[in-house]
Amino acid sequence: MISLDLPLDYSAISRILPHRYPFLLVDRITEFEPDKRIVGIKNISWNEPFLSRQNGEPPALPPTILTECVAQVGGILILSKPENRGKLVLFSGIKRVRFRRPVYAGDVVEIEARVKRLRSRMGIFEGFARVNGQIVVDGMMTCAIGDAVDQPPTRQGRQQPD
Repeated sequence: MISLDLPLDYSAISRILPHRYPFLLVDRITEFEPDKRIVGIKNISWNEPFLSRQNGEPPALPPTILTECVAQVGGILILSKPENRGKLVLFSGIKRVRFRRPVYAGDVVEIEARVKRLRSRMGIFEGFARVNGQIVVDGMMTCAIGDAVDQPPTRQGRQQPD
């Protein structure tokens, strides 16, 4: 297991997930139970590049980005296992996802992922996001776990020489 001295901050998270700014969406991990559950925090600031701004409405986080936040928290849970170091978690599906209310700039989103099934090459988890204790999104997410590729293959399927 990667050493997880809680809370994990942005730099510790960036050592686990391959994402980088502006698409590393998790600010902090506050709770962690290996192979069971994880809780993370996303602070929605006014300068988020993803906020949708419509006339007369406060800036809101699009539901697709909120779903990606939940997926990234689940990815941290999976990639923290020693056997998954150097692998990629590929978001492969969602089921029964419900967006219950908008998330606005200034909100602090608490994101929880609970493992339903975790195998060597796939995982299913249940995800929740809450603002002030109220659920804003929930649903089931499926992911594939695959090997990372250092270099893109050529047309013949072979790796390019250095």
